[in-house]
Amino acid sequence: MLEPDKKKKAPRANNALSKPVQPSADLAAIVGSNPIARSAVVSKVWEHIKKNNLQNPANKREILADDKLKKVFGGKDKVSMFEMNKHLSNHLK
Repeated sequence: MLEPDKKKKAPRANNALSKPVQPSADLAAIVGSNPIARSAVVSKVWEHIKKNNLQNPANKREILADDKLKKVFGGKDKVSMFEMNKHLSNHLK
């Protein structure tokens, strides 16, 4: 049994996801140019996807790239949501 003054600490978040990273110029067009956490990058990209209705209605796991996302996705017209994270990593320093 723990002593009353010694409480368990909550597990710490993974620092790799919360550490600010610098987006490339192409990615900054979507998420902004200031350093931002990787998790926030993904959230902002999803906001952009949903706001602009860029999910394939026939296959929700597929992202249809607009002009901004095409630059991030290496010129591809569409990528899977799993492939998207690989492309995002290429634009973060």
